[in-house]
Amino acid sequence: TPHRLTFSFSLYLTCVRRFCAPDPATATSTASSRALLLPAAPLLLSAAAAAARTSQERLCWVAAFTVSSYASTTSRTGKPFNPLLGETYEFDRRDDMGWRYFAEQVSHHPPICAMHSESVHGWTFWQEFEMKSKFRGKYLQIVPVGISHLKFADTGDHFTWRKVTSTVHNIIVGKLWVDQSGEMSINNHRNGDKCDLKYSAYSYFSSDTPRKVAGTVSDGKGAVHFRLLGTWSESMAAEHVADAARSPGVMWQRTPLPYDSDRMYGFTYYACSLNDTHGQEGVAPTDSRRRPDQRMMEDGKWDEATDEKVRLEEKQRAVRRKREAAKQSWQPVWFEKVDEPIAGQALHVYKGGYWEAKEAGAWQGPGGRTLPDIF
Repeated sequence: TPHRLTFSFSLYLTCVRRFCAPDPATATSTASSRALLLPAAPLLLSAAAAAARTSQERLCWVAAFTVSSYASTTSRTGKPFNPLLGETYEFDRRDDMGWRYFAEQVSHHPPICAMHSESVHGWTFWQEFEMKSKFRGKYLQIVPVGISHLKFADTGDHFTWRKVTSTVHNIIVGKLWVDQSGEMSINNHRNGDKCDLKYSAYSYFSSDTPRKVAGTVSDGKGAVHFRLLGTWSESMAAEHVADAARSPGVMWQRTPLPYDSDRMYGFTYYACSLNDTHGQEGVAPTDSRRRPDQRMMEDGKWDEATDEKVRLEEKQRAVRRKREAAKQSWQPVWFEKVDEPIAGQALHVYKGGYWEAKEAGAWQGPGGRTLPDIF
């Protein structure tokens, strides 16, 4: 029997919807997951906005940010609850971290979560998360689909990148563990700067550093300015190829886990805060914190949580059948699908209006649309 947690927690494991049934360790939902990308954002992206002396140095900090988002996958491998169409999640940390975040589950088949985050330090980050999975017998490969965007207001630097492949090992027998591998290119569409990163796959027979990430930052003409080296689980550093005095040094280092993290399924204090309602009053009726099945599981009511999960999913299926019978298609409330010229593909982008609706205390979407009753 799993240990009963002693305080509030939440997590949507970033590498995602994987196995057969929800794990008690992951009483979480879709939209809150993407917030796990952001605990290092105050340091890394604020440094990118303010401290970087050149666009290439700024790109080093952006690269460290992209690497840091994988650190939470080393100790958490449980399956979250299935996402509900129209489910949302907000996280306003402007007072202490300088940013706020909002996400919506915009599609159920295939599952797609769109998110938008903005900072008082002048950066905006948005993406949609979709994935394709490949079962290989002993392991499962998760291939993210879609492009992440990050833009800085001061210079117009607009960065995009695609995520690397996540591999879940020991699917059949043994302890689950996650690896990240592949190549990632981060492009600055303003001036052609580029960062090429290689995530080395783990090998029992290799003498190389486990979870190694290495790469370079070059300008629009292809000249290399910085070399990057680290691991996606612990830290990332950069050095200038010609002048050591211009090296950022260690840009990111993982915050140590709490001393009792083994009783909290490897959660950080940040992850534990995602499902907490304290300081987050007035969230939308569709917010993940209001999801009754995950709240019951968090309270240790395992049987009731299972029954409630079944009820919610049956309700969602009934609504879908009714919509299909009326020949209606689902349209997200807060996001819309547009052709994105930078990436050259369609992408769900934030329409605006969520924070204004919250401030007004009148929960209607753009154009006066009524929010869906999903719980």
